[in-house]
Amino acid sequence: MSYTIRSPLYTMKRLLQAYRCSDTVAARQRLRRWYRTTMGEAVGQAELGLMAQVLPNLFGYHLLQLGEPLGEDMLAASRIGHRVIMDEIPPQETGRPPSPTRLLGRSDRLPLASDTLDLLLLPHTLEYAEHPHEVLREAERVLIPEGHLVILGFNPWSLFGLRRLLTGWRDEAPWNGHFYSALRIRDWLALLGFDTVLVRNYFYRPPLQNPRLMRSLGRMERLAERFWSPLGGGYILVAKKRVATLTPIKPRWRSRRRLLPVGAAEPTARRDRS
Repeated sequence: MSYTIRSPLYTMKRLLQAYRCSDTVAARQRLRRWYRTTMGEAVGQAELGLMAQVLPNLFGYHLLQLGEPLGEDMLAASRIGHRVIMDEIPPQETGRPPSPTRLLGRSDRLPLASDTLDLLLLPHTLEYAEHPHEVLREAERVLIPEGHLVILGFNPWSLFGLRRLLTGWRDEAPWNGHFYSALRIRDWLALLGFDTVLVRNYFYRPPLQNPRLMRSLGRMERLAERFWSPLGGGYILVAKKRVATLTPIKPRWRSRRRLLPVGAAEPTARRDRS
């Protein structure tokens, strides 16, 4: 009888994959409530600061945000005029009145034509998607060539990932989501024809709900970002869709077959004038 010995890293990976939220819509609602807690507000402020740095440099005409976990406007820093937010939570359950700029729909089945968006924002959308690969495929489909994709995600190889490992079984947000590393997302996007132009980690404080401790540890953010950059609780990833180029193929010209025997005079198209 043989036994297979698994490494601790493999066991941890399989355990993290087992923690999946049973109801993605309910999980998104819990994530909204978590952003109103002490820790959630601190994370939200860090993400708004990142948006204020990244969005002004991304131009275009049409912008879509999939999901709205924060109660504040994440698109305020964008220079794009036409902005639309689409979520899987019905508008009446979010407390916001229906409007033409707020849609109800699924992130893996976007009701948009191909090559129409200049910028697509996914704020923790992949963590609660039933089919994350389909979400990214839809992103590739609706973005124009050289359009940009912005992703906010929780880092599984951080204190946030450790907290998820310990408490993910409780089905509480955000620990009930599936955390994907930035490296894994980069690999998926590369297969879909994206070039990653920016990856930056943020929020190095432990996931605690103590207001005084969170404020005191906030002074260490810059120091931690310099020396422990890969260990941030979250990351922002910006990718650009490649332009499809045609590879020129050299034609293979065929030589004319000679029908006359060698040495025979070939006819000419010139007529003799008499």
